[in-house]
Amino acid sequence: MEEKLKEIVLRFDDLQAQLGDTAVYSDAERLRKVNRELKELTPVAEASSAYFQARKEASEAEALLSDPDFRELAREELERANRELRRLEEELRVLLTPRDPHDGRSVVMELRSGVGGEEGALFAAALLRMYSMYAQRRGWHTDIVSLNETELGGVKECSVLIEGDDAYSRLKFESGVHRVQRVPETESGGRIHTSAATVAVLPEAEDVELEIDPKDLQIDTYRSSGAGGQHVNKTESAIRITHLPTGTVVECQDERSQYKNKDKAMKVLRARLYEAERARQAAAEAAERKSQVGSGDRSERIRTYNFPQGRVTDHRIGLTLYKLDDIMDGDLDELINALTTAHTAQKLGEGQA
Repeated sequence: MEEKLKEIVLRFDDLQAQLGDTAVYSDAERLRKVNRELKELTPVAEASSAYFQARKEASEAEALLSDPDFRELAREELERANRELRRLEEELRVLLTPRDPHDGRSVVMELRSGVGGEEGALFAAALLRMYSMYAQRRGWHTDIVSLNETELGGVKECSVLIEGDDAYSRLKFESGVHRVQRVPETESGGRIHTSAATVAVLPEAEDVELEIDPKDLQIDTYRSSGAGGQHVNKTESAIRITHLPTGTVVECQDERSQYKNKDKAMKVLRARLYEAERARQAAAEAAERKSQVGSGDRSERIRTYNFPQGRVTDHRIGLTLYKLDDIMDGDLDELINALTTAHTAQKLGEGQA
């Protein structure tokens, strides 16, 4: 392990030196890659430096054990250094666990109402609000690409871009079926209904990873619908892009500019096609093991939101929290941290197997 840690420290120092190179600053793409790798290596490099310092202190303390005048002090220092070494070894074991290469990316999140009719759509709207508030807490930027609403303000389906550092690492375990148990606004008898909405979280694909032939695209324009005054009736700014080989269709009518709508729609299309290719490759790898905290399959029921009891239960890790109102207001970190910890522990267990 020590050789690997030394290599990481050397790479970290090299990346820091590159930031002082004017040639790097003149190349936006190279600068972005250097900053991304530097951010990923920082916690490992810092823990590695602390590890080597603790090793040095332990070695110096051992050397003083033979000196009667310093023996007691040296023994205390050795015990302290060894405790620090054990702590750092465990920390580094977690940090060196292979990281999902998509973790640092922005995401395309897609929400759809499931069983429950209008109540399922209203719950999908509540989930959209929850994730939007969570993104705001994290300092991320959200941008709705397409939104199909019901007359009561529910969401039939929605695509939203969530742009920010590590968005995928924090949201990737949200894919699946979210179930709600509550008295619907449309229910006059006070009976509790069970409804659902589905969430899919796709990492935003980079241009270099997926080449789309313009000949494979059918691009249609149409007039926006919904709120927006006279603009929606006069301007054909809405965009519908069909990827002919796969039949994938993406629409965007959020912006007044046709160009901006096309740009957003292409981001969603690229993410969907990239995710489909990732799924195909994963299915072909028979040795790959299904994650305990979720495969990302939309058909998997992952969480229940019980309003009468004020609780949220994540079924993958058996965690129940009695803070439903806070969670619906975007306080998701406790849930997401627990899912991340369980996933990391599983990967560490697989590495020891």
